[in-house]
Amino acid sequence: MFYSIDLSVFHFFNATIANPLLDVVMPFLTDLNQTLFGRLLAAGIWILLVVKGTKKERVVAVMLVPLIVLTDQLSSSVIKNLVMRPRPCHEMDGMPIVANIRLLVDCGSGYSFPSGHAVNNIGAATYLSYFYRKWTWAFFTFGGLVAVSRIYVGVHYPSDTVGGAVIGAACAALVIVIWAWLAQRFQLLNYPGSGIAQPDV
Repeated sequence: MFYSIDLSVFHFFNATIANPLLDVVMPFLTDLNQTLFGRLLAAGIWILLVVKGTKKERVVAVMLVPLIVLTDQLSSSVIKNLVMRPRPCHEMDGMPIVANIRLLVDCGSGYSFPSGHAVNNIGAATYLSYFYRKWTWAFFTFGGLVAVSRIYVGVHYPSDTVGGAVIGAACAALVIVIWAWLAQRFQLLNYPGSGIAQPDV
């Protein structure tokens, strides 16, 4: 029953709501991190925060590195290999796992659960929202769109993205707690995020 629901929601995003505009926007969003433009933009913003940013912005940039390493490695190197769920666009015995799929990007050889894009982007959205609460809507809108794009282009089930979002948020919470503990342990109480109850200091 769970798979039936998962498959129905998958077809809704992959086929029912399909239109020419989303056929351009969703592949762009889903592959943004793999493009030269996306990587240069992310690297440029990070370097700018470290070099020209305030104390708060430097903390945000530096702690973002272990978060991304954690979310990426946990999802791609650990959980995927434990669950070993095939993607909806994969074939089994020469037959597609999901019939009538609209595959808009390369399927990829990796496993399906969890969606690495969802883990990374929702993890980053959760983390950034802790420091910049007024921009929470923007962080989660972007992260949510990237997660949904993985369903739309045909490479992940909805449960892959929901599970990925939960894992990403949990990783972000862990990094925030560790940073707060380190800040208190080494008497960095004047640093932003050093107290869980006062993230915008």
